[in-house]
Amino acid sequence: MALLSMAIGAFGIGMTEFVSMGLLPGIAGDLLTDLFASDQEAAVARAGILISLYALGVVIGAPTIAAIVTRFPRNRVMVILVAALLVCNTLTVIAPTFELVALTRFLSGLPHGAFFGMSTIVASELLGPSRRGWGVAMVMSGLTIANVVGVPGGTFLGQFLGWRAAYVVVAVVFAIALVMCALFIPARPGDKGRSFLQELGVFRIPQVWVTVAIGAIGFGAFFSVYSYVSTLMTEVSGGAEWTVPVGLVAIGLGMVVGNILGGRLADISVKRTLIAGLVLTAVTSAIVAAMSPWTIALVGALFVFGALSQTAVPAIQLRLLDVAGDYQSIAAALNHSALNIGNSVGAALGGVVLGAGLGYVAPAWLGVVLAAAGVVIASVSFALERRRAPELV
Repeated sequence: MALLSMAIGAFGIGMTEFVSMGLLPGIAGDLLTDLFASDQEAAVARAGILISLYALGVVIGAPTIAAIVTRFPRNRVMVILVAALLVCNTLTVIAPTFELVALTRFLSGLPHGAFFGMSTIVASELLGPSRRGWGVAMVMSGLTIANVVGVPGGTFLGQFLGWRAAYVVVAVVFAIALVMCALFIPARPGDKGRSFLQELGVFRIPQVWVTVAIGAIGFGAFFSVYSYVSTLMTEVSGGAEWTVPVGLVAIGLGMVVGNILGGRLADISVKRTLIAGLVLTAVTSAIVAAMSPWTIALVGALFVFGALSQTAVPAIQLRLLDVAGDYQSIAAALNHSALNIGNSVGAALGGVVLGAGLGYVAPAWLGVVLAAAGVVIASVSFALERRRAPELV
């Protein structure tokens, strides 16, 4: 029940993070009325900053909040983080202007990384070191299932009832998670001897920076594709608007499969799973680009892409824990800083290649480049570790 409680919270986070991507035209039409009337593309592009602001909140909040709360009881920290997520997403529902909505999206991102970081620690403590990959996968399953049910459902609901309706559902999910976390997460003491400044010592470890770069650049490939699923489905394959949720369901189903597979494989070998996951991300990004002219083939390609790209995520999380030494809490949160830097990088560079006139398929080809760069960085990281090992002996 403790794992289920955290998975429900992760479901809410997955929904609030990704549902905006399918609702950008509706948000732009509602909050940027004049610009939308004169230049629809410019209005949607400006609304896209909401995605980046949420990701920025995660990047800033993950290490900062994790460093602050590491000394407090873990169960109480979890309840407070979910309560903060509930309040911030409720503010998104009622915010009257684009500027205030932008502020609430940034605030909503702040507890994201600390929630997942603390969840990883709690799950690892509950299941033990030999099953920590499985524990990470179980918590992350909430996020991946959100991409099957929550994000497409929220997109569909937002298209018919207005974009705010999707965030009403998000708030309800967090309300349920709040009650369950309070009831079922067992009491766990914090690291009372740790301070905020001590926790920041994690940034003195070079391998931590390298691993963050793997997530930020390598997994940026996932977001360069995911951020532009709507245009792939409608502009390239020629599908109707209702095919966008279908594409999101396909990629979400793939993520569920890939997350479970990645958790199992990471318990066998973190390094091999990480390299293989990034290589497969590059390959499947190319498959998405190649299949994009045909709607049915594109849906199938998105499923495969979601499944194989997601196998790297538990491995990135565990790699950070392995290289961080005693700084486990902040390292677990940093993974989500890395992934959300990847969110910003993938979405932003995807916008750059679109703006350069390279076509709506260009972000998928960009994914190939970013994933390949991730493989190079990971290989360098492992080579440096092997070179250092004899010195330590």
